[in-house]
Amino acid sequence: MESFACLYVIRGEPYPSGTCVNLTADKTLVGRVSDSFSPDLAFTNAFISRRHFVIRNELGKAVLYDLGSRHGTELNGVRLKPNHPYPLNTFDIIKLAKGMAVIHFSYTFAEQTLDLEPLSVTGRVAVAEPPIAIHWEKRECVVEGKRIPMSEKEYMLLHLLHENANRLVPLEEIKASVWPERPPGADGVPDVTLDELNALIYRIRKKYGKDTFLISAVRGSGYVLESD
Repeated sequence: MESFACLYVIRGEPYPSGTCVNLTADKTLVGRVSDSFSPDLAFTNAFISRRHFVIRNELGKAVLYDLGSRHGTELNGVRLKPNHPYPLNTFDIIKLAKGMAVIHFSYTFAEQTLDLEPLSVTGRVAVAEPPIAIHWEKRECVVEGKRIPMSEKEYMLLHLLHENANRLVPLEEIKASVWPERPPGADGVPDVTLDELNALIYRIRKKYGKDTFLISAVRGSGYVLESD
């Protein structure tokens, strides 16, 4: 099927900067991949909703609709209202979840620009660092430009919850993953008290901001990192 427009990924895991996605279908769903679901353009960042936004081909014109995403969609720096139509134009910049992913929209087909540097057209647009970024390899979190190093336990818990976003992680799995050095208790899992776990959650919320990681407790069962 013939392309009518294309998207260039400027930033967004797991895509290399400059990745081009041609738009050929009547609708293209953009969001976060999960075990049971994969949108047409699938990011892995937990702050991006599974069904974040859709681009529809309406009489040859690309029209974007935010699908009620938790952390929002911005078009050229303006946050969009959920489920409202926003016609797109070449050079438009789309941001997901406050810049966790950034996309450049164009009606110029990729086939016509293969010999060009894809990001050259975006040079005129300043793309700031996202307000929240997680650098797992450095074990640090960047919040509003402030670099905050993660302690060993913070890293192990956040990484576990992030890898299982929107899924209940049982207390037993948390204890085994975050405190593997502890001897097992009577139940066969590391001997960690709920007070210790709750204190770790409290430190994370206080240190990084309560809205940075939306961690919900399921009483007596475990914790969920909410991202959708």
